[in-house]
Amino acid sequence: MRLTHRFTKNAAVALAVAGLLGAGLHAERAQPAQQDVELGDEAERIQESTEVLGELTRAPEDGIPAYLLDRAEAIVVIPSLIKGGFIVGAKHGKGILSRRDRATNTWSTPAFVQMTGGSIGWQIGAESIDLVLLVMNKKGLDQLLQDRFTLGGNVSVAAGPVGRSADAATNAQMNAEILAYSRARGLFAGATFEGAAVHADDDAIEDFYGREYELETVLEGDVTPAQAAVVTAWQRAIAEASRASRR
Repeated sequence: MRLTHRFTKNAAVALAVAGLLGAGLHAERAQPAQQDVELGDEAERIQESTEVLGELTRAPEDGIPAYLLDRAEAIVVIPSLIKGGFIVGAKHGKGILSRRDRATNTWSTPAFVQMTGGSIGWQIGAESIDLVLLVMNKKGLDQLLQDRFTLGGNVSVAAGPVGRSADAATNAQMNAEILAYSRARGLFAGATFEGAAVHADDDAIEDFYGREYELETVLEGDVTPAQAAVVTAWQRAIAEASRASRR
């Protein structure tokens, strides 16, 4: 009996030690996998844009009206645009662009874009702003797909109406090719532009999709994203926000 008890006890200890060693080996093997799922710069940009869009469409009092997003042909989100002084310079702003497929009422894979030059009014002295552009008609979208266009130049831009004040939108706002929104220091409102240009971020497109693509090719979906989960989350966020107007 004592021998049996001692054998059983020793076997249990051996099994426990083996289990700990096995867990340690498993953890060491799992470590590279954890590194593999870390987001790259481009995936983080998509994730940040998804968060900005969600926050700025869920605010009922001063957010982007869902019915306007539902009418939009395309959307551009540029998180954390860098500050200026009394105006916010649009230099080095990076974001993403998606367009709607009217036949299926779905949103495209995101293309990477940059904003350069010009200035953005309203947030005086802000450190940075989050920017959302709603492209409201085909003319605005066609200009956007030319790869480089000037806000307020090639296309008409108006400060987008927010929340319940959207009912009082002017004709200029409702006829504009692009409606612009911005947020800084927790405050959210329409934005005004002078001379800011939007164009493709070719390096980011190549890094994320594995080769050089034109903007339109990415928006047509003829690409394979490196990290599909963040792309799906972005597309779902736009669909959910615009669907709110039909509930």
